Amino acid sequence: MKQRRPPFPIARLSVLIPLIGLIGCASTDPASNEESAADTAAPAVRVLSEARVYTGDKSAEQARLVADLLFEGLQALDADRLLTPIDDNAHARFQRVLAYEPDNALALEGLESIVLRYVELAEDASRQGLFEQAETLLDRARFVDESHTAIVRAEAMLAAEKQSGDLFFDLDAPQVRSRSDSVQEKLADIARQAREHEAFFLITAPNDEQARWIFSVMRDAVDGYRLRGNIELASRYSIRLRMPEQESRGD
Repeated sequence: MKQRRPPFPIARLSVLIPLIGLIGCASTDPASNEESAADTAAPAVRVLSEARVYTGDKSAEQARLVADLLFEGLQALDADRLLTPIDDNAHARFQRVLAYEPDNALALEGLESIVLRYVELAEDASRQGLFEQAETLLDRARFVDESHTAIVRAEAMLAAEKQSGDLFFDLDAPQVRSRSDSVQEKLADIARQAREHEAFFLITAPNDEQARWIFSVMRDAVDGYRLRGNIELASRYSIRLRMPEQESRGD
């Protein structure tokens, strides 16, 4: 509840009456009034331009999101994160871009690059005799784009490799790295088979040093015979003996 103000004191009122008269006289002077108005008036405000209200631009936000997805997708593609892991792969990011922009050229090229990479890996596996792995890789390529012509070529290559009659040998990685006696005996046996069939070899190893060591053991095992073949760098250790009939057809 508001408190009522006490009555104005009579003694103070008698003092203020003469002052009110003087103020009244002063207020009748026009010049004085103008000066008083000038002193008390608020300063003038100059409007420079009309105020604008900005809201979020959805098209700009979408463009930034698409650019980020494309960058992340290309990074995943470069790292061979093609379809896995499920929450961090190139395919998922390119598909998200196409959900926003169905005709995005970079995303479409990215999906084709995934198919071609799987085809490349499948062909490598076929050359190394890893036929089941090659099939799995081609299945992944089909998942991305089953109509791509490169898949048909890789399928034909896989079928031909299965019927090649070539010999394939897997090598135990720890034994190769430790250069054990058992792996050296196995390499010597492979070298003798290469000499017997006059076959060309394909040595696969993770680095050049290890591949050359494998070749040196094979060469020493057939002293006086010239082994012929190639070295291919890959993540596994294996040897393929390609039969001369296959070579004569230029495969």
